[in-house]
Amino acid sequence: MGKITVETCHIEGLKIITPQVFGDARGYFMETYNYNDYKEAGIEDVFVQDNQSASKKGVLRGLHFQINHPQGKLVRAIRGEVFDVAVDLREGSATFGQWYGVLLSEENKKQFYVPKHFAHGFVVLSEYAEFAYKCTDFYHPGDEGGLLWNDPAIGVKWPIPGDMELIFSEKDTKWGGLEEYVKERHGR
Repeated sequence: MGKITVETCHIEGLKIITPQVFGDARGYFMETYNYNDYKEAGIEDVFVQDNQSASKKGVLRGLHFQINHPQGKLVRAIRGEVFDVAVDLREGSATFGQWYGVLLSEENKKQFYVPKHFAHGFVVLSEYAEFAYKCTDFYHPGDEGGLLWNDPAIGVKWPIPGDMELIFSEKDTKWGGLEEYVKERHGR
């Protein structure tokens, strides 16, 4: 596993991956994904779809998940800088409802592995960012779920400067919080 370095955090399953970068006067080269290296790191998912988005400073996307077709994701910023967040939604998990965040940028080249049954989102901190991610299941329209980005029950500490104006999609302002999510999942 010499081509990647893997860090873990207090939430089991989340992994921060730093690839080995080979640079010289011409630029650099790195492998962004190698199944064998990731398998050795405990990530045996098969990725079936790649996505890419572009956003300007202040765009906050999330916190999203698919309800019946959960997706594992391997995410990275290929331009600019984002603060990326995952929230544990695994039934029975000791860290259910807890979050973890990591700074992803074109400079640090880190990747964030988010397994199935997590909500996911990010905020763009640079003037512009391009974000790429691999998914373990296809996008299913009508299967979207989400949590309110600033739900106090989750308590994400977004590193948002005081002068930054946040930009949301309409749906991202209407999600409920963790309490509503739990009630919906358990039919109460």
